[in-house]
Amino acid sequence: MKDGLPLEPTASEMRALTEEALAYLVAFHDQRRDAPSADFDGVCAALASLRVPAPEGGRPLGELLGTIELAAAKGHDTTGDGWLAYVPGGGLFSSALAEFIARTTNRFIGVWEAAPVAVELEAAAIRWLCELFGLPAQARGIFTTGGSIATLSALVTARHALLGEHFLDGTIYLTSETHGAIAKAATLAGFRRTNLRLVATTSELRMDARSLRDALARDRAAGLRPCMVVATAGTTNTGAVDDIDSILEVAHEAGAWFHVDAAYGGFFQLTERGHRLFAGIQGADSIVLDPHKGLFLSYGTGALLVRDGQRLRAAHEIHGPYLQDLAVEGDVPNFADYSPELSRDARGLRVWMPIMLHGLGAFRDALDEKLDLARYLYDELRAIPGLELPWKPELSIVGFRCAGDRPEGAATATAALLAHINASGRVFLSSTVVDGQMTIRACILSVHTHRDRIEELVEIVREATPISLAR
Repeated sequence: MKDGLPLEPTASEMRALTEEALAYLVAFHDQRRDAPSADFDGVCAALASLRVPAPEGGRPLGELLGTIELAAAKGHDTTGDGWLAYVPGGGLFSSALAEFIARTTNRFIGVWEAAPVAVELEAAAIRWLCELFGLPAQARGIFTTGGSIATLSALVTARHALLGEHFLDGTIYLTSETHGAIAKAATLAGFRRTNLRLVATTSELRMDARSLRDALARDRAAGLRPCMVVATAGTTNTGAVDDIDSILEVAHEAGAWFHVDAAYGGFFQLTERGHRLFAGIQGADSIVLDPHKGLFLSYGTGALLVRDGQRLRAAHEIHGPYLQDLAVEGDVPNFADYSPELSRDARGLRVWMPIMLHGLGAFRDALDEKLDLARYLYDELRAIPGLELPWKPELSIVGFRCAGDRPEGAATATAALLAHINASGRVFLSSTVVDGQMTIRACILSVHTHRDRIEELVEIVREATPISLAR
């Protein structure tokens, strides 16, 4: 380290620290194939070991890596190929490498003048996403920490554009299958909980356009102002895709903002099958995406795209006298004017670099593989006696449960089957409730999940003999 400056390592010290950390990370990655999908052994002792005062003097990295290894190993292995619960995150190495570079160079990109090339790099990645969904040239967007903050910004933009300062008579339309992030964001944006409307779904668990039209008409007749209609391009529960085209028409007839929650499923737009399913999405006023899901990137990478970029800016822009020396926005955006955040990290590199390194074709092929795996799993499970598969997968979520004459017995058997699957240590699944029945769901979206691990899952289920479990 430089004399008297312990926080500033020399070039050789930086190299040594990086090489030591890299050796650990490569080993960690190589171990994922054989690592358990969940590991809670010794967690209490590990937690207790961290509850100590901060040290006055520093310690070598080698000593710290043991604790870091525990932090990565204990709990759910969300980077492993057996993680099929909830919606898997990414863990793409090129994204992690981009993050290391971005954090080390440490540019401020809230305003374009501070780092014009870094800002334009992020703006280019946003433009790619806008083009992917057929949005017009005036569309703008931001990268966020995830779909929740992106949804909050979308709601604030719609509220500002359609309702103004007095918005308590504004209503929002969703279904029982809509992700909870929508209701949470609406509450944080100041909407009354009583102004959230649950629209009926079809038998396929999609928003019913006729019921939506009726709900909108009732609220207008009651003197309320419809603000936002939310369609979902792949629900978290079942992967169902709303009829985007039909809902778009109804929403715009009513003068409401049309929002598409594509956090889970959106990047299947890259595939021919996804593009077909999402017909009409190009007419959305806003779209929320999670690149840390469908693009397999590191956690903490969400995105909001808004059809009319000036509306996004008008809802978020604020001025202060301390900013008077900064250059005005031109072709390169001031992201601070489009986002709740002023100071923030340069998130664009973790999106731009993987796309540039691998090309969109690599992501398209990987997403097509996940769709194929879901259909394979569906077909294999359907052939197992005693199992019930209530829907055919539209995207990459497969739901199944134990059949039975008595609902209570079927639920007990399904819970036992899920416990058996997860106890294998090879795969980890989660459950939900569909039509009042407990249902196991396998969500195939990890970049590391391939045919061999899905075949393992099928064998684990076969061995569980669901018929005997139901007894």
